[in-house]
Amino acid sequence: MYILDKEATKPLYIQLYEAMKEEILNTLSSGAKLPSVRKVATEYTLSKTTVELAYKQLYAEGYIESIPKSGYFVADTFHEYGTPSLTAPFNVSEPKPLIRYDFFPARLTHDAFPLKLWQRLFIKAMKESLDFGAYGDRQGEQGLRTQIAQYLIKSRGVNCDASQIVVCGGFTDSMNHLAALFKETFQRIAIEHPGYPATGKVFEDYGYDSVPVKVDHNGLNIDQLEATKVKLVYITPSHQYPTGVTMPIPNRMKLLDWAKRVQGVIIEDDYDSELRYQNRPIPSLQGLDHDGNVIYVGTFSKSLSPTLRVSYIVLPHRYLEAYAKVCQMRHQRCPVSLCTQKTLELFMKGGHWERHLRKIRTLNRKKHDLMKERLKSTLGSMIEIISEGGGLAILIRPTITIDLKKLRENALKEGIKLYCASDLYGETWEAIRMGFGGLAEREIEEAIALLQNIWIKTLKA
Repeated sequence: MYILDKEATKPLYIQLYEAMKEEILNTLSSGAKLPSVRKVATEYTLSKTTVELAYKQLYAEGYIESIPKSGYFVADTFHEYGTPSLTAPFNVSEPKPLIRYDFFPARLTHDAFPLKLWQRLFIKAMKESLDFGAYGDRQGEQGLRTQIAQYLIKSRGVNCDASQIVVCGGFTDSMNHLAALFKETFQRIAIEHPGYPATGKVFEDYGYDSVPVKVDHNGLNIDQLEATKVKLVYITPSHQYPTGVTMPIPNRMKLLDWAKRVQGVIIEDDYDSELRYQNRPIPSLQGLDHDGNVIYVGTFSKSLSPTLRVSYIVLPHRYLEAYAKVCQMRHQRCPVSLCTQKTLELFMKGGHWERHLRKIRTLNRKKHDLMKERLKSTLGSMIEIISEGGGLAILIRPTITIDLKKLRENALKEGIKLYCASDLYGETWEAIRMGFGGLAEREIEEAIALLQNIWIKTLKA
């Protein structure tokens, strides 16, 4: 039974999303079937749109899987590594298929998290004089905000100080903050296409119109952006989601000039910026901005842990007062626990964060290079690699005619889980997202060899 407050300022779909996520993490097992959209809407007297938004957010973050004509099921992504997950319709009498190789495009192996170190730092944090009898700082604890600011200045070229940092409870929470902040200023938001679906859904729930703008080999098409007359835009310039394109410096300067001329605002999601394997990442767009028109957004999910649910926003100074007023009106406080904030502060202050990043880059660079080599040597001219060199996945696209739905079904029978971009974008943009972050090197070799056999059998069928 979910507790939803229809009088609260927090959108109903966010309340439902959070309640369902809590149930998935703490109660439901991998493969459990979720109630239909219609059933939830009827039981809680909600619109189907509200329920669909919650389900789509859970799907976008990897908590659930959508099986055509069967419904939604709990994914194994956030459960114990190696736990079998349901990835196809099944009858009660049939056993669930065991997934041996899961190419989920946005996860790390369970042992990538520095658990023992985190436990020691947690104990150390609890020995400090923490005030558990008071509400914490609305923007997050000062110590953590200071550490985040120092890291961003040094590693991403961001111009900021601790007063500009807002600690949030994951990416969706960050977008909720910004949607609320600009609700009275803008009515429309431009979003990359293809892009990250969750962003548009959050802003649409606040009453914004979402305007798609095409992505080309230089990232967001700025000429098309100009033609829309929209003054608020969300982009992923360092490693565009999902194409992997990096926006070059000339286009960044052109985008900044656009924002200055139209008095616009750019939301820069520095997606996957820490995970680059071939070239040094281009400094942040925010670091090139001298007019306070860029809002920088980041998260610890991809490089540390998605389970911690810690993200952050860097607000230009001119928006801090307005942000404080919005927080007061919405009775909004930092959702990240004091324990997590203080432990993460010690983790960063002690230099462990930067050492961890170097370790994660090294580990995943090896996996990335291995997967790229195996894909080329086994599937060869039958595929093209359309995105590589960063993040936790390599994106491929067939160069020959092959039924991807049948390929995925055949792979599932052999214990391989594949992810197609069409699950998110329909027929407008397709690719197979080959995640390597959650696999060991040995598993990558075994999985690609098996996939080659499945691929050839699918072609011959």
